[in-house]
Amino acid sequence: MNKFSLPLLVLLIGGCKTARNTAPPATEWAERSHEPLSVITPGIQAYHQTTVLYKRNGKAGYRVTLSEPVVVSVAEKEEKWGHFQFPDIARTVDGAIAVKWQMANDAMEAYGNTSSPTALSTDGGKTWMPGPTDWEHARLQEGLLLPNGDRIKIVTPKPVKESELAMPQPVGSMTRRNYKHTFYRLTELPASRQGVFLARRKKGELDWTNEQAALDDPQALRYSLRGQVPVVWWGDMKVAADGSVVAGVYPGFHLREDGSLDLKGGVFFYRSTDSGRSWKILSRIPYQPDTKIDTNGVNKHWFTEPAFEILSDGTYLSVIRSHDIYSGPMYASRSADQGRTWTRPKVIAPNGVLPRLLQLPNGVVVAASGRPGVQLRFSNDGKGEIWTNPFEMLAYGPFDSQPYVENDRGRTEPASCGYTGLLATGPDRFLIVYSDFMYKNAQGQTRKAIKVREVTVSPL
Repeated sequence: MNKFSLPLLVLLIGGCKTARNTAPPATEWAERSHEPLSVITPGIQAYHQTTVLYKRNGKAGYRVTLSEPVVVSVAEKEEKWGHFQFPDIARTVDGAIAVKWQMANDAMEAYGNTSSPTALSTDGGKTWMPGPTDWEHARLQEGLLLPNGDRIKIVTPKPVKESELAMPQPVGSMTRRNYKHTFYRLTELPASRQGVFLARRKKGELDWTNEQAALDDPQALRYSLRGQVPVVWWGDMKVAADGSVVAGVYPGFHLREDGSLDLKGGVFFYRSTDSGRSWKILSRIPYQPDTKIDTNGVNKHWFTEPAFEILSDGTYLSVIRSHDIYSGPMYASRSADQGRTWTRPKVIAPNGVLPRLLQLPNGVVVAASGRPGVQLRFSNDGKGEIWTNPFEMLAYGPFDSQPYVENDRGRTEPASCGYTGLLATGPDRFLIVYSDFMYKNAQGQTRKAIKVREVTVSPL
């Protein structure tokens, strides 16, 4: 997965003499449809203000306009992994736009830390000012709007030391990144380590209230790590056609029907019929690597970081990251029966961490992912089966050509963390927030930066 193909790329920005504030003419891009999904091939260079006429089979398919990137914030000093990255975006209750980013180690010990730097924009993302630091309970229009007018969002409590808990007998263990994960049945864990942790903002109110919801999954497992027991239940929640709530989450470890342990990890789907106060297992997508594309897939750990969307025709779509250190293939799976069963996951891209999905009112589905770099892809087939070539937000080079950072996660590429956030701003447009690790400040120093761009996409 560390091989790159570097064909000649179409130049998508104006010439060197063109001012950045002058919109360049639209550039045609002929879709490359036969590239191997086992090789990371840079796509459409869209690093600056860009308009692309995207053609498929000789016919116009999309018109895509990407604004010049806007810098939200720049780190004052060199920052280690986990700091000044992992951005997200949401609206405030009064209509402004808020962006946050993490300033903590990318580690279990940092779970429950709600002190995230933020920035606010009142002009649609063109300019930014510092915002409050308590994102977790800020007055944002985030989370899931329920039919009853409440909003709910997933929160992550601080881990608890094993020595402070009456732990049951473990059912197995595995070692990952040199750390031992010890597994326990969810139903046997102490009450504080069971269930689902959410925040709720009731209709007509402004403040969020934390709550612990019941989780009915007799086969589910949770783990302890470095002497502590976290509760990790991350993913997307959607309102189904019948008014119930469906969540597609990770990490997912469980006992198979025959009692054996499935420690490869998969994506789990849960359903709530009481506005998120209790949840019941709906289905699972177990780890099923395509070893023809990812020849080392059997040695990788899991499916993780799923994006989940319910498409306009009722199709459930999940786009899933594979592996957990180096870039692994990105898969897609679909359900035609409200999430009860899923198609075998199919590789749709050779790389991608924490994919994000956004369905626009004009019918286009947006997928954002990254590492290396940051990519946008679009689909308007109604099923999320056919995707465009990637639109590249940042430049990056071959895996072995740059000074990658060595840490317990392996080798981390320098361009970006690859995590993004998406926010619809109209029927055909949205904002994307992402990190740029190679930004040059006014002094010419390389610093991490958080950037936002508006993208307009229209099917033709």
